[in-house]
Amino acid sequence: MGESVTEAEVRELVAAAMTAQQRAYAPYSGFAVGAALRAADGQTYTGCNVENASYGLSICAERNALFHAIAAGQREFEAVAVVTENGVTPCGACRQVLVEFNPQMAVIVADTAGNRRVYSLGDLLLDAFGPEHLGRTKDAKRKT
Repeated sequence: MGESVTEAEVRELVAAAMTAQQRAYAPYSGFAVGAALRAADGQTYTGCNVENASYGLSICAERNALFHAIAAGQREFEAVAVVTENGVTPCGACRQVLVEFNPQMAVIVADTAGNRRVYSLGDLLLDAFGPEHLGRTKDAKRKT
């Protein structure tokens, strides 16, 4: 089921993701998403989806949260909570970006009613492409 997260941590991450979801800018799809990413040091970083009229320039909530954390100097993550109206798992692009940092990351999926499920990121993205496929080690990746 992914990294070990306590019930209190799950509740905290889901609440933060729900707040982030309310900030989403989704005028085209109407599909608001919020994410909260827990770093190994306990810090939480949030993100929401931001759409653009040029659809390819939009960004998902999960990647928004991750990029915020990376910009703050984080590199190690334990869990991510994702909130949508109906509780869906991260898209393939977000799974691929997240798996680079922790294939065992807990992925908490919740709907706006508070129902939730917990997965391991590795279970959601089997046999993921990673730095090792480019002949790079994990240590080399983290130094850049």
